[in-house]
Amino acid sequence: MRTLLHSFLPVLAAVALLTGCTSLGGLKPLAPTVASSWHATLPHGGRSSDLLAWWASFKDPSLEALLQMADRENPTLQEAVANIDKARATLDSTRSGLFPSLDGSASASREGNRGDDDNTLTAGTTKSGGLDASWELDLFGKTNKEVDAAASRAEGEVWSWHDARVSIAAEVGDDYVQYRACRELERLYRDELASQRETIRATERSAQSGFTSMSDLALTRASAAASSSSLTAQRGECEILVKSLVQLTGGDEPAVRRLLDQGRGRIPQPSAVRITSVPAEVLRQRPDVNALEAEVAAAISDVGAAKADLYPSLSLSGSISISQSTVTGRAVPWSFGPALSVPLLDGGSRRAAVRSAVADYDIAVASYKSGVLGAVAEVETALVRVDTALRRISDARSAADNYQRYFQAVDKNWTSGGVNILDREEARRSAQSAAITLIEIRRDAVQYWISLYKALGGGWSAPTGAMASAQGMN
Repeated sequence: MRTLLHSFLPVLAAVALLTGCTSLGGLKPLAPTVASSWHATLPHGGRSSDLLAWWASFKDPSLEALLQMADRENPTLQEAVANIDKARATLDSTRSGLFPSLDGSASASREGNRGDDDNTLTAGTTKSGGLDASWELDLFGKTNKEVDAAASRAEGEVWSWHDARVSIAAEVGDDYVQYRACRELERLYRDELASQRETIRATERSAQSGFTSMSDLALTRASAAASSSSLTAQRGECEILVKSLVQLTGGDEPAVRRLLDQGRGRIPQPSAVRITSVPAEVLRQRPDVNALEAEVAAAISDVGAAKADLYPSLSLSGSISISQSTVTGRAVPWSFGPALSVPLLDGGSRRAAVRSAVADYDIAVASYKSGVLGAVAEVETALVRVDTALRRISDARSAADNYQRYFQAVDKNWTSGGVNILDREEARRSAQSAAITLIEIRRDAVQYWISLYKALGGGWSAPTGAMASAQGMN
């Protein structure tokens, strides 16, 4: 064996010189620019509970149960788990190329000929067995680079699983908040409709006595019909949100409805989110950014593997077989030796593969930089929206309270005949509109908190902790 290898070394060196030496120095650097501090106002001055226990801060058992159902049954998460298994299987398959392969075979047969006397052969038994071994030496690191690329992509799939969990949890929380706000609006429309029907009965009695015109009665009936239409539409919106929650949590609608019925009938309020880290540190919590970074690492390894393919490959192979026949006797043929494959003329396909791998790296870098900028922008945008919504709540509550007082005063005057029904209906619509606005702003504020939670990466305290929990998932 040593003699065979020594005879190949000069040839190997000459071919290496012919194929040229290529390095990774031409790859673009990965250096996105990130601000050193947040530019948006931090809500509540940063006072809050720990982000890791953020969903528990809602103190809503129904919401927590829905989140657990989604984590177990959501098909997107199940697909993400399958993608992890597939990526790890690909890694194991690629890593097997670093080791020798050995195949065995065995056969047995019995043959003869019962023809004419001149052609008659005595029946005989033939048995054979053999071993075939091969091993491609990773001289220029092609297989190792392929293993590195597969490992990076497996890591990226784990991060994608974390990202899917954060996204699904945010969707469930968002739909749940919308559902609770939807039911509050439904109750508002229902109470308004009940009040308007009382007004219709009073107006009918007054019209029959001649104290109220038929036009006033028509107006009260029209207002009640409009409220009834709004109530029907609102109930439909609530049902659509139920269907969305059923889809996110795996399809068990009776269970979802039971949880919604058992839950509190108000919009849940979370604790605030503490943001004490700078943007660059927050990016380490973002599973999607970490997945993009893993793809960059995989792309670098792909470039290395493509460049290693420009060089010759050396493999060792051998075989031995034993055959035993009652007719011909026993034979033990064997062979062993190295084989050198030299890329001489390929029409430029290998160098084109290198250029393609470098382009894939450039794409991965651009995607990573875009993901970083997008992540920072999401946090900044969510901060602005949360701060704006929180500032609006106080004014909206004041407007709702004062419009309600105004309506009550106008309603008292209408009862005593001091104002007409048109003034009363205008005051009622103003009070109702202000109450609806308050509910919507309170709903929006919680939705923006959820958006901020998602933008901050869902609360993973450190990438290593996230990786450990994912690897223990199975």
